[in-house]
Amino acid sequence: MRRLRFALVIVAGAALNACGPTTAQLEGDNPIRPNSPPPFGMEEFFAVSHGPDPNRARLGRWLFYDTRLSSDRSISCATCHRPEFAFSETRAVAIGVRDQAGRRKTPSIVNLAARTILPTGASSPDPGVTFFWDGRATSLEEQVLAPIADAREMAFDHPAMVARFSGIEGYRPYFNEAFGSPDITAERIASALADFVRTRRSGNAPYDRWSFGGDAGAMSHAAQRGLDLFSFKAACGTCHVGFNFSDGDFHNLGVGWNEKTGTFADIGREAVTKDPKDRGRFKTPGLREVDKHPPYMHDGSLATLRDVVEFYNRGGNRNPFQTRRLRPLGLSQSEVDDVVAFLKALSGEGYQDRPPRYFPQ
Repeated sequence: MRRLRFALVIVAGAALNACGPTTAQLEGDNPIRPNSPPPFGMEEFFAVSHGPDPNRARLGRWLFYDTRLSSDRSISCATCHRPEFAFSETRAVAIGVRDQAGRRKTPSIVNLAARTILPTGASSPDPGVTFFWDGRATSLEEQVLAPIADAREMAFDHPAMVARFSGIEGYRPYFNEAFGSPDITAERIASALADFVRTRRSGNAPYDRWSFGGDAGAMSHAAQRGLDLFSFKAACGTCHVGFNFSDGDFHNLGVGWNEKTGTFADIGREAVTKDPKDRGRFKTPGLREVDKHPPYMHDGSLATLRDVVEFYNRGGNRNPFQTRRLRPLGLSQSEVDDVVAFLKALSGEGYQDRPPRYFPQ
């Protein structure tokens, strides 16, 4: 169903493009100009982030939804990063070209540009910021290119990608507008995609209106109790901190641990650092729009938000490498409900989008 739905979008777009879309049609259907202020509650959060260039972000939006960015033209970035699911998806692992299953859950890109560790008093992002569940990319530009070349995802090596897009004449004026010349390179594709990602910003959630806007009725009483539990008894805020509710660090919760074999299905951060101390550690995800894209954890092994809170409530899965701060929480069932209510109050607005109807030809 997922592929059929996206196929219909692309087929419809191809039919409209058959005669060649006019400049007015192209630009009218891709009006992104990211110079509006961030959603309420996110002003300081995005003040420390690299702002997107309007022309590059508009170009990046086309590229993000264009299936020609995959080797067999079957999927786009948006095939897995679905706008209706806060740019994630509702399946345990991503599916790439030739229906190949990936190893991990598709993370949301909402507020991804500002998922950083911000030391007290800092005015800029921490230089140690990383991307992906295992932190293998150190810039957003590096991150957006990696799935294109990944054999299980889009399986398109970068030189071949550049050659294909260099042959699409309709893209060249927009590369010229964005970069000052019509040349198409992997670096420019990365820059455009990264700047589109930088425009997907979520804020003005019930939590923001209640916490920063003084709207006492914006959050339910259950969500207010959940925030108190989140911050103190449950200690979720130890790792889920800041405007985006992530410390940007890596932790071992025991997800994917096999007690019988004494091994992890996925060793996580250790694959990047080669340090056994990093075994089973994964990045703390941000919690904005978290209720939009179950299942959860890096392997999609927990079906609902309640399952996630219950997982933490019992202290995770014990293993020799587990993060020391993890412990049983002693939450009652009603308290679990309250924490879930708070997590749902982190869904807001500002990130929404839809696939373009027209693409450069």
